[in-house]
Order: sequence, then C-alpha cells, then structure tokens
Amino acid sequence: PSTQGASDLLGTSDAVVKYVLEGHERGVNWAAFHPTLPLIVSGADDRLIKLWRMNDSKAWEVDTLRGHFNNVSSVMFHPKKELILSNSEDRTIRVWDTTKRTGIHTFRRENDRFWIITAHRTSNLIAVGHDAGMVVFKLDCERPLAACNGSSLCVVQERDAQLVDLDKGLTGHKLAACRQASNAMISGMKTLQYNPYNSTETNILIYYTQDSGSYDLFVGPSHLTGDTHVSPKQGSAQAVCFTTRNRFAVLQESGSIGIYTLENELSKKFEPPVTTESIFPGGNNRILLKSEEKMVLYDLNARKVIDDLAVPGGVRYTVWSPNGQYVAFMSKHNVSMAGKNLEYYHSFHENIRVKSGVWDENGVFVYSTLSHVKYCLPHGDSGIIHSLSSPIYIVRVYKQNMYFIDREHVVHKQKLNCTEYLFKLSLHKRQFNDVKMWITNGRLCGNAMIGYLKQKGFPEVALHFVEDQQTRFNLALEYGHIEEARGAAGELDDTACWNRLGLEALRQGNQQIVEMVYQRTKNFDSLSFLYLITGNTTKLKKMLKIAEMRNDVMSRFNNALMLGAVEERVKILAEMGQVPLAALTAKSHGLTEFLDKLEEQLQGSDISAAIPPNARLLMPPVPLVRPADKGDDANWPLLKSVKQIFEKTTFENVSASQETPFVDASEVPEDTEIGGGWGDDLNSPTGGPVAVGADWGDMDDLDLGGEVVEEAVVEEKGASLTMGDTLQTKWLRKRRLVCDLVAAGEFEEALSLLKKRIGLMNPDPLEPLFKEAYWATCSALPSLPQAPSLNLPVLSEGHFKSRELSPMLLFTSKTIVAKVREAQRLLTQGKFGEGLSLLQYALQVIPLSAAKDSAEEKVLVEMIEVCREYVNFTRLEVARKRLNPQTEVARNVEMAAYLTCCKVQSKFHHGLALKLAMTTSFRMQNFVTAASFARRLIQGSWGDQGATLVPQARQVLAQSEKNATDAHPINFDPRGNVEDVKLCVGSFTPFAATDAVVNCPYCSSPYKQQFKGKLCQACGLSEIGANTLGIQLFPL
Repeated sequence: PSTQGASDLLGTSDAVVKYVLEGHERGVNWAAFHPTLPLIVSGADDRLIKLWRMNDSKAWEVDTLRGHFNNVSSVMFHPKKELILSNSEDRTIRVWDTTKRTGIHTFRRENDRFWIITAHRTSNLIAVGHDAGMVVFKLDCERPLAACNGSSLCVVQERDAQLVDLDKGLTGHKLAACRQASNAMISGMKTLQYNPYNSTETNILIYYTQDSGSYDLFVGPSHLTGDTHVSPKQGSAQAVCFTTRNRFAVLQESGSIGIYTLENELSKKFEPPVTTESIFPGGNNRILLKSEEKMVLYDLNARKVIDDLAVPGGVRYTVWSPNGQYVAFMSKHNVSMAGKNLEYYHSFHENIRVKSGVWDENGVFVYSTLSHVKYCLPHGDSGIIHSLSSPIYIVRVYKQNMYFIDREHVVHKQKLNCTEYLFKLSLHKRQFNDVKMWITNGRLCGNAMIGYLKQKGFPEVALHFVEDQQTRFNLALEYGHIEEARGAAGELDDTACWNRLGLEALRQGNQQIVEMVYQRTKNFDSLSFLYLITGNTTKLKKMLKIAEMRNDVMSRFNNALMLGAVEERVKILAEMGQVPLAALTAKSHGLTEFLDKLEEQLQGSDISAAIPPNARLLMPPVPLVRPADKGDDANWPLLKSVKQIFEKTTFENVSASQETPFVDASEVPEDTEIGGGWGDDLNSPTGGPVAVGADWGDMDDLDLGGEVVEEAVVEEKGASLTMGDTLQTKWLRKRRLVCDLVAAGEFEEALSLLKKRIGLMNPDPLEPLFKEAYWATCSALPSLPQAPSLNLPVLSEGHFKSRELSPMLLFTSKTIVAKVREAQRLLTQGKFGEGLSLLQYALQVIPLSAAKDSAEEKVLVEMIEVCREYVNFTRLEVARKRLNPQTEVARNVEMAAYLTCCKVQSKFHHGLALKLAMTTSFRMQNFVTAASFARRLIQGSWGDQGATLVPQARQVLAQSEKNATDAHPINFDPRGNVEDVKLCVGSFTPFAATDAVVNCPYCSSPYKQQFKGKLCQACGLSEIGANTLGIQLFPL
C-alpha cells in the first residue's frame, strides 16, 4: 500500500532522497524552488528564513534572513522579480531582496495570522491566506511608461528609454538609461512625457517618486538610426510637464511653479492662483493645474486663469487630441472630456477601472478598461469595440489601427473595427455620403443600431440596411414612410400587416394605398365608403355589381343607398319580401312604373298616410371634385390643424451645439438721450430718496407666449396650406431651412426641425410668428366666377417656371438688426418692459431667418449673442426693481453689481449700468463696493458720456475711501476680475468654482444644474441642457 501511495503521489515508485538540508533548529513549515535558478528557500518555526543553493552533487546553505518574531508559515520566490516573499504568525508579510538578502518592506495586519502565500504565474498578483480569509494585492504598478507624439513612441523597457517609429515597425532604438530603482520591489518611475511642441528634436521628461520626487530630462535627436546614450539633466519636483518648444514647468515642493529651459535652468517662477497638487500639459504656453477635484487652465503669457472644470474623482492622467482641440481627464473610474479652453463636453463613469485612452485623428476618444476596448464621441455617444483577454495600454489609434503595450512592456499593433463610431460621427456631422458608405461597407445591423437611428431622428437611414421585412415594415410604418411600408407588406403578404398599412395610409390621406389595401383584404364595405367620400361614383357602381354577384343583399342595399339608385333599392326591398317598404320608397320618390304592381300586392292598403308631410329625399351629396385621369395624383393633401401642430407632444428627441457676438462693441445707439427711466435712479448720491419714474412702468407682465389660435382661424389657414404645392416643392428641394418650411406651410416639419436644432420646448411664441411669416409669402389672384382664387407665393429668386426658386422671407438680418437697435433706444429711455419684449421677439425670429452668404450668417449668429446679453441684462434690472427696498437691501445692491458683469454690446449702456451700481451701493452704505465701480468708471473710456460720468465717479470715490466699509455683505467680490463672474440667469446668482454649468442650446444662456430640463427664461423657446444639432441659418 505504501508503494502504491508513493506511485500515485509522485508518478513513479522510484523516488529517492537526493539532498538533506540541515540548518533549521525547529520544524520546517515551507520550502520552495526558484523558478529559474538552482536556489531553494525555506521557512520554519525557528522564525528564520534560509536560502540554499544546489548543484548536481550537493546542496548547501547560502544565507539566513532574520526579521520575523514568530513562526514562519510560508515562503516563496517571486516569479518575475528577484524577491522572496514570506508570511508568519507574527501577522506580517515581509518582502526580501534576493540579491542583497535584506528586508525591503513589511505589510502588517492587526488581528490575523498569516498561513500561506502564493503568486500568480503570469500577472503581478500575490495572494495570502490568514485567519479571517484571503487578501490579493500587487507589489507595484504594472502600467508601462510610454508617451506617443505622432508616429514616435517613447517607451521604457527594462529601465531603458526606447524610441520607436510606429510607421516603420514595433521595435526601436535605445535613447537613454533611466535611474536605478531604490529597491527591487518598486520601479520608482511614475510618468513619462514627450514634448509635442518641438519637432526638431526629442525631449523626454521622466518623473520618479523616489528621493521625495525627482525628474530626468533627456534631449536627443528627432530620429534615431541606432542605439545611443543621452545623459539626463536632473532635478527635484512634485510634478513636471512641457509648456512650449523649449520650456517645461516644474511644481516645486513649496507649491510654486518654475519654468525651466531645456538646459535645466530656471527661467521664471510664479505662484499658482490655486493650491496645486499636480500639473499637466495644457497646450502651447498653457498649463493645467490640479486642485483637489478641479482642473484649472492657466495661461502662462497672460498670467490669468482661462477656465476651470470640476472633475469628479480627481484626475490621474490627461490625454490631449493630436490637433489640441480636445482633452480627456481620466481618473480611476471616470473620464471627463472638454475642449481646448476647458469647455465641458461630456463625462461618463465605468464600473471597472479605466486603464488607458487616446484620441484618434477624427476626434473620437478610444479607451481601454480591464476587460474591453471602448469609444466615446465628444457629444456623448459611446459603445464597445471589442473585449480583452488581458489588460492593455493604448498609445495610439490611427487609420483604424490600434497600437498598444501589454504588461510585459511589449509594443503591439492591431486592426481596430472603427465602423460603428465612424458611422455615428458622420451622422452627427451630417456627412450623409460617409453615412451611406459606412452602411454599405460596414456591415452595420441589429436592433441597437436601429434604435440609435430612431433616437437621433434618422429612421429613414435604418431602412437602407435593414433586410428583415417585418422590421422594415414596422420601422417604415412608425415614421410614416408609406411607400416603404407597402413594399414590405407586399413581401410579407399578411392580413394584419395590410390592415395596419391601410390605417396609416388613411390617416395620411393616401387614397390609392387605402384602395389597394381594401382590395387585397377584400374589405368591400370599407371600399364602398372610400369611393363615396372620394366622389368616385364610377367605381361605386362597380361595387354594386360586385355585391350583386356576391349575392350580398345588405352590401347591394348600402351601395344603392350611397349611389342614390332608388330603383335598385325598390327592387331589393321587393325581392326580400319587404313590399310595404318598397311601395313606400317608390311612392316617396315618384316611381309610378313600379307603384301599380306593388299596390296590387298590398291588397288595398293605403301607404300615403305613412308619408310624413315634411319628408325629404334621401339622396347622397353631389361630389364637387371627381377623380381625374389615372395619371393625376388622387391622394388628399396632408392637413393638420394649427393647434395639433403646436402641441409639444408631436416632437421627438434629437441631438447638437451652441452659438456666439454682433456689431462693434464701441458703437453707441442712435438715440443716446437718457430718459426718465434711467435718470430717476441715477441722481446724485448725495440727494434724497430715489423715486422710480413712470417710464420704468409695471414690469410684471413679461409673458411673451401667444394665445392659442381659435378654430375659425385654423380652418381658414388650412385651406391655404394646401395651395401651390408645386412651387413649394421646388424651393424645398433646393433648400430646407426652417424659414423655407414655414413659407411652404409645413409647420409640423418646421417645429420638428427646430426641436432637433435648438431643443424647442415651448412652441407657443412661434405660433403668431409662423403665421406672420407664412402670410407674408402669400398672394391671391381672382379667377373665374364661382371659382376659388389662385393662391401664388411671393418669390425672392426665380419665377414660376424656374427649377430653382426661393420664397420671400419676412424676417431678414436687416429687420432683426433694426429691432435690436430699437430695443436699445428703449433701454436708453428706461423702458425696460418694452425693450425686453422687443429683444425676446428678435431672439425668437432669428431661427425663422436665413442668410444669403457666410457674412450674413455671421451677423445673425452674433445677433443671438447680443440679444441674449441684453435680454438677461434687462431681466436682471426688472427683477431688481421688484425687490422690497426696505427688507431686501443687500440683494438690491448685489443685483445692481451683477448688472455690471453683463457683456452688453454698447459701452453707453455699460456706463449706465456702472453708474447705477455705484449710486445704489453708495446709498446703501456699501462704500467699498461703490468705490470699485467708481474706479471702473474713471478708468474707462466713455466718449462724450464721460463728461457726466467721470466727475460724479470721482466724488463717490473720494467719499467712499473715507468710510471704506460695507454695511451689507453681498455675494460679489469688488476686488475680483469681472470677466471671471459667471451668472446663472435662472436664479441670478454667480456660479461657484465647483458648480456644473448647463446651457440653453439656442441662446447659450448659462444655468445651474437644477435648471436642466426646464424652459430657458431668456429665449423662451428651448429646453435647458438639451443635446441638439445647433441652429442652421445658411445651407451647407
């Protein structure tokens, strides 16, 4: 039995003892072999670890490792590093250097003894068992150090910096040697940065955690033909990054930042505007400052903060796109994407760790997690490219190839399936030729892609690649594509599908499809009624014959009734034995030829008494329009009531962008005489109490929403909507902007387009504007007597026989600019209510305008910026005037101060706002605040207006400096930079540094996160924070 047991355990019965290792004083608990060398390590109850060497003839003790103060439970060699790992009942795990035979590190656990330890064969994972369970951990970070600039990749392999040209191969040449690690357990290297601004030579920065933070700077040739050795320039730092072609920044231990040359010489030094934990590249002459969970973009030349962005979870790595237009901030589980000036685009969260990421040449962020390679577009669309068997670190994605490094620090190249995200990117950019190409060649399919196209408002695109006929039918029917649905229904040939098609065609008024469906399904009763309501008496007579052939009495009678064929009805009643009814019908309609025979069968009964004295003939109405030749279109025109069109529920969710400024900011409105509205509030600060003038008026009634149109107007409008289809089709074929759709009477499509473009949420203000724009294109020409007038659209280009023509537009750039100028004059006179109404009117008609060229488009886009600033400026003043001057003193001063932060287009109005804020602060005894406004007035350039503003400002400054106190604390820093103040136009409060900003997709008014999904109070049209395509005023 013992021999059999030995055979089962060792695979042979010839196992013999080769060596006996003596040296431990107490029982040995564990022994392990080195994976490659002739070494053995053992641990015992004598608290010692012994290292043994062996050869073919003997084994002997090499050294003893002392440090544990209780029994050594388990011991092993690390499979990849020259380390020995041991654990003990003294509640510690110890790491030993195999070469130096010294202890490197100790891991302690308070209450549990360790019993066993093992290492993963291929990864860097260590597992240990203790009294309460198991712990799995790593000794060091496995992330390879690498950075890519174009096709040049710098990667650290075996502590040598290698330079690889990815266009030529995956192996490179040695550039330099890195520092040796402080011990065998950790590498000590944290980051590697490649200078992207220097194209003439190679600049590499390697940052080490050892020696309390240090760096090596390597300056070498741009292209290597063989191995070389570049000597490093060294220094101490907490973080480093390149800033320009020949400069790099160093975050010093004191918290200041030094700018160094490539000779490692200090060029200049400055204190950062925020407490800085780390620094990252921010573009040419820019730097990104990490301050807790906020990133700050700082301009080194201008010495000012450009913008900041809150990044949940902090930032570990930053990744810039090759063109410098996008940046991604990566943390453990989160990624935030922004523009080159830190404009927020999108952020997302992953449940498993994000390992690496890069931008491809199309501006798509491709990143890897522990188990997948994924992508994310700047506007938020994301997806999975493929799964991973082991973690990788992506360094470059170019021309659908992915270059990555594994945990063995080996560079790989792999073909990447980019079809899905390139398709989505083309769809977002509305590059439909590329969309068609990706659909044709990319094998895109599946319910997920169909759902995506439906969500983005392009269901017709899905019909190009969906092959399943049931899916094609459902998709076409859902979005009203009748012809596509008919083709799919013909392939399916299912009664239920035909019935659904008939209902949808009837809803759209497509008579021909409805007729075909009723014929296919043999729905004769419905077919007869269709012929009745369309006035097709010829086919209705055929239905009567068919009913007779089918021997269907009720169908015969109904068809005869709808035809007005009295003789046929009398015959049917007589045949069915209903002689009294037949006689009554014949007597009522005066059919004497049938009456004699019928009265004989009545046997003398008098039916005349049964006929009421006021009887009317039951005859069908005479059709006014009968079907014409077969070549003519017999379908009904599509009609919807205005009330239905303007309902919010008719919209679908879609995606998009934002806008930007207009005339010269120094231009003064034509009428610059200050009216009573401003004058009442701008008296000398030493005067008496302020009385609001009559010109300021009642500002409560600011609702610009139009009333719902009455039914009579809808009916009158409906008739004209269907006229002139041929001309409307011509101009819509040439250009399909909102103004063209409105001029053509396609209100519903225009609203749907506005939903996609600007996130339209409240269409009520547009109803009167749509009518106004539509009627402006209509003209009527009297025709023959008793015939309707000919409705002809007014054209701005072409004529009725032209192939290309354009309608006359009511809202042009000149009229909009004139409205804004008029509103500015009203504001100058202090008529804020009227000015606000006019400004919002101008803002609401801009989407109904069109530009003739790119210059006019720029004017319209800039006009949106001007209107937005003036609307919010006026709303702020109206809200301030509504405050109680006795109980809301601080808020009054605060809102007057916010007026000076509005970027109004006219310096004249800006000067009035500063004067108003100065006098309000002075009266409320906020002298420090008043002094700040006085200084801004004195330092400003006001032209002729300065003759009255500056002397008064000097007086206020002198009085304020004597007192130098603020009686009321307000949320406004008079010493701060006014350019940095961002105001939420919903609550009229400034944004904190950590507040997320959401914008109106049309006018770009900024709001706090709590307003997301609500109606923009500035333009009164769009949904705050909606993801849209952006306004289009000029065809692409």
